[in-house]
Amino acid sequence: MLKIGVIGAGHLGKIHIKCIQQISAYELVGCYDVDEKSIVSAQEQFQVPFYATMEELIDAVEVIDIVTPTLAHFDCAKKAIEKGKHVFIEKPVTNTVEEAEALLELVHKYKVKVQVGHVERFNPAYVAALPQLGQPMFIETHRLAQFNPRGLDVPVVLDLMIHDIDIILHAVQSEVKEIAANGVNVVADTPDIANVRLTFANGCVANLTTSRIAVKNMRKSRFFQKDAYISVDFLEKKTEVVRMKKATGEEGPFSMIIDLGAAKGKKEIIFENPKISPSNAIQEELESFLKAIEQNSTPLVPLEDGVKTLRLAYDILETIQKNQQEINLELS
Repeated sequence: MLKIGVIGAGHLGKIHIKCIQQISAYELVGCYDVDEKSIVSAQEQFQVPFYATMEELIDAVEVIDIVTPTLAHFDCAKKAIEKGKHVFIEKPVTNTVEEAEALLELVHKYKVKVQVGHVERFNPAYVAALPQLGQPMFIETHRLAQFNPRGLDVPVVLDLMIHDIDIILHAVQSEVKEIAANGVNVVADTPDIANVRLTFANGCVANLTTSRIAVKNMRKSRFFQKDAYISVDFLEKKTEVVRMKKATGEEGPFSMIIDLGAAKGKKEIIFENPKISPSNAIQEELESFLKAIEQNSTPLVPLEDGVKTLRLAYDILETIQKNQQEINLELS
């Protein structure tokens, strides 16, 4: 069994504690938090011991799970890595790109494994869609959330859109060549709504829309590639694949056939709904990290991916800020 400790026992931290207790190959040694209310609540709910200092917890385990506010990520991870501990760290990986790059240097120096908690990679709808994804050339994402005061201290790009940035980078596997972005500050001092257009070196274009003041929740991505359209509903855990293939044989009563002319002939439109295997995505990512440590393999969401995602998120924020400044100058 791998000895693991959790730093951070807030809302998400409690979910991690519960998931870890359900993974038999982990031994949850204890937790650490600076907030007394969180400590009392977690102890009552999970009967888990809390350490007086973070350093004592780090010394007692082999793996550290960091579920603190983002501002504390770097300090917690740095201390754990320098002690030779493997680290699971929630998204966004750090508060700044410079901190994330510093962690990369530490990981290479101390030869430990780090996985970033981009949980949508483990969403069963996306897992079902992965075998269907070839080379998407147009992607459209909508991640809309009803208003919640929690999280207003960070821009919506880092709070919500970062999930879709990670998914798109994972699906496209190409360098971003151009960013067009704009956002509006409605409630907070940073953008609450953002729209982004990414152009990749391989020609793929991705449009991302995110809002945290929406009327209803939505988490959908649509991938378009040659002869196929894949829709992923991350919220409802549904995947639909619409593809075209050459029509052969006799047409059935419910066949959807389109005639593309003499050059391309007839094609049949096929609707598929890949089987979705129900799962707990957070538990899945924690289990995958355990396997990476045991098998000495690369984590499914390595630190390098977390750094790339964070870097692009900040490039998007910089583009939005420039556009807002130009608009303000025009209006002044």
